Amino acid sequence: MKLREVRDILNAKILTKSPWEEIEVQSACGCDLMSDVLAFVKNQALLLTGLSNPQVVRTAEMMDIKTIVFVRGKVPQTPVLELAEDMGITVLSTEYPLYIACGELYKNGLGGRGE
Repeated sequence: MKLREVRDILNAKILTKSPWEEIEVQSACGCDLMSDVLAFVKNQALLLTGLSNPQVVRTAEMMDIKTIVFVRGKVPQTPVLELAEDMGITVLSTEYPLYIACGELYKNGLGGRGE
């Protein structure tokens, strides 16, 4: 699924300036425990989380995650966004809670764990 579709499905705002229109995601992971992200996430995944600290960006970078969606309307502070920009990670924010955001993406064809 193209990131522009994700943006539209979640009515999300793009918070970073890096090129994002053609990013392709193969699966999604909704998680607030970064240890679970390290254990279960596959390549080309989209990370949805309510955490908005630098550790989220560092974990995404370790797992080659190119996109983070912050749920519940969270917008990380400028240093977190700058870190994401430096690492080439696109950041979005949606008003949806984590459960609903994951459900909407799944309903529209984006599976989890490489389905």
